[in-house]
Amino acid sequence: MTAQLDTVVPGADDHVCPLSHLPEAVSAVRRRVRAVLADWNLAPGLAEDALLVVSELTTNAVVHALPPAVLRLSRLGGDRHGALRVEVTDAGPAAHGRPAVDPCPDEHGRGLGIVTALAAECGTHVHAGGITRWAELPAA
Repeated sequence: MTAQLDTVVPGADDHVCPLSHLPEAVSAVRRRVRAVLADWNLAPGLAEDALLVVSELTTNAVVHALPPAVLRLSRLGGDRHGALRVEVTDAGPAAHGRPAVDPCPDEHGRGLGIVTALAAECGTHVHAGGITRWAELPAA
């Protein structure tokens, strides 16, 4: 069963959410994911790690990639003791029109490192529709 758009379907094993290409989209998605994870009754540690991974992968897509972007959460194992897969698919890298020097160098560039540290497995899949970055989080 797949939940889409603004619907949170109780008991669903997948949740799909299109991402607006705006900076405020990340906090909106985080609130929505928090509701999904609460409905799934995941262990608190897994839910907190998942929120951080969702934040990092969605920020990456909104800041560095072309639209459209979509978030997919998949519950693996079907219960609170199972793992969780987070995927963000976007249309690929955007041309960088930023200044040569980042005004806040300490605030950027750590997101994928955080994802790697929290995930049991993670990776990138390049395909005809763009790029999917994914992470599988172990059961807590």
